[in-house]
Amino acid sequence: MPTLTVDKEELFNYLGNKYDTEQFGELCFRFGIELEEDTSQEGELAPGERAQLKIDIPANRYDLICYEGLSRALGIYLGMEETPSYRLAPVAKPQRITVAKECAQIRPYVVGAILRGVKFTEERYKSFIGLQDKLHNNLCRNRKLVSIGTHDLGTIQSPFTYEAQKPEDI
Repeated sequence: MPTLTVDKEELFNYLGNKYDTEQFGELCFRFGIELEEDTSQEGELAPGERAQLKIDIPANRYDLICYEGLSRALGIYLGMEETPSYRLAPVAKPQRITVAKECAQIRPYVVGAILRGVKFTEERYKSFIGLQDKLHNNLCRNRKLVSIGTHDLGTIQSPFTYEAQKPEDI
């Protein structure tokens, strides 16, 4: 079961409530997750240290293993926001990824997505990379089943190929 660590004040500000540990633990229980630890309950925090919440996330809820996913899901659960509606948008110039022959026996399938209008702050980018790492370590079985790559489309050009190369040849 993955554990997510989030900034307590940031999450509570997002949810618009200053829960005590027992109240937040009850909210977690009702939602189907478990509050493992509230670091502010362990005694005094070091100067400048922010309280963290460590939350156990069920293995089948990979949408909750980052701050953004958990905060959105709790906001929806509490009736603070609507469930998002995503759509596949038509594109003028579709992109293609070709799997090189040497990879086809190991990883015959490659999937890509282009996300437009995504803006990252430094904190949100770190969270995104943390999500990618958690997916690699859990769902992807340490990259044995799946490997995820993230690239800024503005810095790369097609054609795109998925290849296997020796480290010294990269």
